[in-house]
Amino acid sequence: MKAFQCDDCGNLLFFENTLCLGCNHQLGFIPDLIDLCTLQPAGANLWKPLGNPLEERLYRQCQNSIEFNVCNWLIPADNPNPLCRACRLNDVIPDLSVDGNLQRWHKLEIAKRRVIYSCLRFHLPTKENSGRLALQFKFVADLPDAPPVLTGHADGVVTINIAEADDAERERRRAQFHEPFRTLVGHLRHELAHYYWERLIATTPYLYAFRELFGDEQTNYADSLTRHYTQGPTSNWQNNFVSAYATAHPWEDWAETWAHYFHITDALETAGSFGISLKPKHPQASTMRAEPQKVALAESSFEELIRHWLPLTHALNELNRGMGLPDLYPFILSNGALAKLRFVHNLITALPQE
Repeated sequence: MKAFQCDDCGNLLFFENTLCLGCNHQLGFIPDLIDLCTLQPAGANLWKPLGNPLEERLYRQCQNSIEFNVCNWLIPADNPNPLCRACRLNDVIPDLSVDGNLQRWHKLEIAKRRVIYSCLRFHLPTKENSGRLALQFKFVADLPDAPPVLTGHADGVVTINIAEADDAERERRRAQFHEPFRTLVGHLRHELAHYYWERLIATTPYLYAFRELFGDEQTNYADSLTRHYTQGPTSNWQNNFVSAYATAHPWEDWAETWAHYFHITDALETAGSFGISLKPKHPQASTMRAEPQKVALAESSFEELIRHWLPLTHALNELNRGMGLPDLYPFILSNGALAKLRFVHNLITALPQE
């Protein structure tokens, strides 16, 4: 995620902001520009971007912003859809008559928008095309006397149990399933990976290369998960996988690897946007340097990304430890895991730049 700035006063802005605290200008994210824009009123509840003289298009707020204050994305004024590009992906939202669900939904929307930002950034398709299903989201809660809602993906629909938006409950599940890293953004990136496996790999020539690296996805999925939860991963799993859960089945290996690729690229973009660089005074300084601002995500080689990423993780993890917090990135990237991450990188960067 890049750092944004106000087009009027130059104040630092963040992705979720709706108002500049420096000059009180209204803000809105414009998906077509992939930018958080400073706005000026244009009459009739319409807005015009302030800082782009070539952008004469007018915009209006998403209905979920007007009605629920859970969205800061804009819609072109000539588009009849009341929902923005991110909100129209929702198939089901939580029952907002239930106390606390509006806040849970807002947290999920914040995470979802960060994930959709990456989809826009890398030109990943989300609409129905050539028989491939459009991406949709269901944010739902457990019901009394009914089986629990399972977070997952099926037929283009990503389902998230909104209990994950409660910090205490998510932490309980993190400990229960022995996961060192469990976040809403992480969940969404993982589940989107299943959607993109079906869209970008299942019926394409990439399937053969996928099987060589990740294994045969035709292996019984239910049996594989049962085996994972009863026996756990092998003792040397870190030689080939990004996480323990990735060992469960080739589909889960793919999803975990995909999610990690987006953890990496998002963090590198953020660090680069803030001008963060590492130039340590250390005997091994030559292998510990990182200058993320020199990384162009869509153009850089995979080796270039990792060359800057690994030193950054060492520094960030140590900063967290100094604050008494868990490691920001508690993973080891072996050569086997890196080969799979390279596959994801090559797949994404080969997509047409529409």
